[in-house]
Amino acid sequence: MTESDHWAPDAVFYHLFPLGCFGAPDHNPFEGAPVDRISGLRRWCDHVERLGVNAFMLGPIFESSTHGYDTADLFQIDRRLGDNDSFAILAGELHRRGIRLVLDGVFHHTGRDFPAFRDILARGAASEFRDWYHLDFTRSSPRGDPFHYDSWQGHSSLPKLSLKNRAVRDHLLAAVSSWIERFDIDGLRLDAADSLDFDFQRELAAHCKARKPDFWLMGEVVHGDYRRWLCPGGLDSTTNYETYKGLWSSLNDRNYFEIAYTLKREFGTDGIYRGVPLYNFVDNHDVSRAASTLKEQAQLYPLYALLMTMPGVPSIYYGSEWGIEGCKIRGTDAPLRPALDPTEAASSAPHPELCGVITKLIALRRRHQALRHGDYLELHVAPEQFAFTRRDSVESIAVALNASPQTREIALKIPEAAPARLVDVLNDGQAFDVINGRARFSIPPRWARIMVVS
Repeated sequence: MTESDHWAPDAVFYHLFPLGCFGAPDHNPFEGAPVDRISGLRRWCDHVERLGVNAFMLGPIFESSTHGYDTADLFQIDRRLGDNDSFAILAGELHRRGIRLVLDGVFHHTGRDFPAFRDILARGAASEFRDWYHLDFTRSSPRGDPFHYDSWQGHSSLPKLSLKNRAVRDHLLAAVSSWIERFDIDGLRLDAADSLDFDFQRELAAHCKARKPDFWLMGEVVHGDYRRWLCPGGLDSTTNYETYKGLWSSLNDRNYFEIAYTLKREFGTDGIYRGVPLYNFVDNHDVSRAASTLKEQAQLYPLYALLMTMPGVPSIYYGSEWGIEGCKIRGTDAPLRPALDPTEAASSAPHPELCGVITKLIALRRRHQALRHGDYLELHVAPEQFAFTRRDSVESIAVALNASPQTREIALKIPEAAPARLVDVLNDGQAFDVINGRARFSIPPRWARIMVVS
């Protein structure tokens, strides 16, 4: 299946963190009946449909000790959220609405409450699961266990699985099969993909696509050359942390040259990721929200205008469409994952107009194929102004951004040689003539123009 006929490049994602959003307790009691909080997802369905979103990405939902990434059971919905039956009903409702469902797959490590690890704690070297982890029985762990174990980035609550072990792989693949069969999921976000065994990733990809040919695998990769994970038989996409940084710092530093350089390097004529639908975002469950990161919150408007028009697959993190704040605090990510109700959030939004603006930007992205699949060509870069085109075989669209607090005028050299006009589909159809291959127009402060070349 090629990039052009896969569903992901045409998607706009809504990323929601269920344990936080639905107010689950911080710690799992591992006793008592499940509490149905996951049905709170219904309150978000109408909202995301109005936004124009067509794909949900959910943070970890399977049984865990605390934050979801310290897994205790990959086959059961976390009892703090509900049970498998309630989630299966919700998954069916999402699909009936035409919304794809992507889950968080945590395969690099487990929690200490995972049955295999608990068996090792109880039986030591005699445990049949001793080879499921990287263990050393000649020394103790930081927690005083009579053995040492590798963990994710030194976090002792997250013991690292041995993905070379056949039994471990079979267990993980069986879990994924159950998610596809029970919830009809459309893809996975691979947590800590940059630490996962490459052979396992390729086997996982083959396993999933054998069951669902259009299954989408996106890996969390923070640093490095994303092509390492996007090789044949590997993942379909990765997180685009390179543009994430440039999106906000180019605004804070009044330096559009930064993000322009990144986009040209990634998606330009000789771009190293040209045609690859990388996963783009301005914030998520691991980084401070855009409204807190930006020095001037008015910059949220050109920020989202760029997110929705640049190459790649855009994602909105729940609540950020209203400009809510949230800062990552050392030792806890809880402020990034608040309990939130869409109706209450909308009524008390710090930026009540932002949601409507994002809705309009999404509608334009879905209406114009060139914004989803078109080539990328840089037209103009200045400290606070930036312009480029997205072109396919059907149409050409010029995007111009102004991060300045004042109206600015720019002149663009339009690649099309024939006489043309630029029709601004973002701003009520305002039109600008292209004379001798050039167009001149103004851009309102902290805003954008999205212009069809006609």
